[in-house]
Amino acid sequence: MAAIEIKVPDIGDFNDVPVIEILVSPGDNVQPEDPLLTLESDKATMEVPAPQAGQVVEILVAVGDTVSEGSVILKLEADSASADAEDAPAAASASAPPTTPPPASAAAALSPDDAPAPKSSLPPPVDFGNVHASPSVRMIARELDIDLTKLTGSGANGRITKEDVKRALGTGGGGAPASGGAGIPPIPAQDFSKFGPIEEKPLSRLKKLSGPHLHRAWLNVPHVTHSDEADITELDDYRRSLDTKAKAEGYRVTMLSFLLKASVACLKEFPVFNSSLSPNGDSLILKQYYNIGVAVDTPDGLVVPAIKDVERKGIIELSKELGEVSARMRDGKITPADIQGSTFSISSLGGIGGTHFTPIVNAPEVAILGVVRSSMKPVWDGEEFKPRMMLPVCVSYDHRVIDGALAARFTRRMCEFLGDVRQLVL
Repeated sequence: MAAIEIKVPDIGDFNDVPVIEILVSPGDNVQPEDPLLTLESDKATMEVPAPQAGQVVEILVAVGDTVSEGSVILKLEADSASADAEDAPAAASASAPPTTPPPASAAAALSPDDAPAPKSSLPPPVDFGNVHASPSVRMIARELDIDLTKLTGSGANGRITKEDVKRALGTGGGGAPASGGAGIPPIPAQDFSKFGPIEEKPLSRLKKLSGPHLHRAWLNVPHVTHSDEADITELDDYRRSLDTKAKAEGYRVTMLSFLLKASVACLKEFPVFNSSLSPNGDSLILKQYYNIGVAVDTPDGLVVPAIKDVERKGIIELSKELGEVSARMRDGKITPADIQGSTFSISSLGGIGGTHFTPIVNAPEVAILGVVRSSMKPVWDGEEFKPRMMLPVCVSYDHRVIDGALAARFTRRMCEFLGDVRQLVL
């Protein structure tokens, strides 16, 4: 029986994604959805699953190679139960889960070497050639526009490390001060073992990926944070009544569902908060859809999945979806579709504590909502102090797009929506 070619499925807008791990060997038998290899994009680590059962005949890529949608990664001899699938064009060309459409025939014909170059507003990266550096270091260098060929590695056998790339950031990547004031002096390296026992623990892959993204956002976006308080006394009573019923059905109703609805209501009144600055910086891209990113704390680090079409969903539907998405994120079952397309984000630390904080804008978005733990406070109603449940609300925004007065109005309106639950359930 002829072997079929297994190709990279739809991985969103990512191209030339490095292969960081091969999970099978020639002769291995695999079942549908078994992971074949691991890819590492600039935002997530993802596994390519087997589309059907069979035996691995030949692996056509190696660790460090870059692939795109449609790139052939291995050949698989289907088992007898999957023999019919061999003759089906869709099955022969698709390697994505059933819910993912098969790649176009033109893309399916691509080999790893023929994969299209990534689209970027930045100039093409310098060809690093045979530079001694890992795929993740190469990825970070491309993100920060650092030329690895000009660096001297401090690792074993001259290997260029992530720390080498960070140090180069302060000198523009080539030893000379960066132009335009972009150079950032590096923090001098220290031998901490001189002062006492130490232990060096590698960062998780997720933190290695999210770190440069957060750094880039913090350096490029002029952050300002506006804080306010929302009276959620009635809302919390209503939420608790819904949560009591939800527990019996196996899910929870948390404040986050109401924050999603309040965010959309505010974004509709203040559309500039649902926009992105154009690449040339002279116009705004106003989005007519409402996909809200929700920061999820996982054992490996922070993940921000996008809850799609929030305006079309009710509190119960959102609560169920949040539970399912959070579980997938914590189990490491992240797909490119999960983390793409958000227009505004929420970072909720209410389950942990705190009074206020400054969430980092998830660029290219222009604003993010942060909340911490609510608390009972005495509030003056004009005649007397009454105990009210107050929720601290923090909105960070891109000051190039949003000024302080608009941010204050947006935040106050957010508090008004949270203070009157009737406006959220209409």
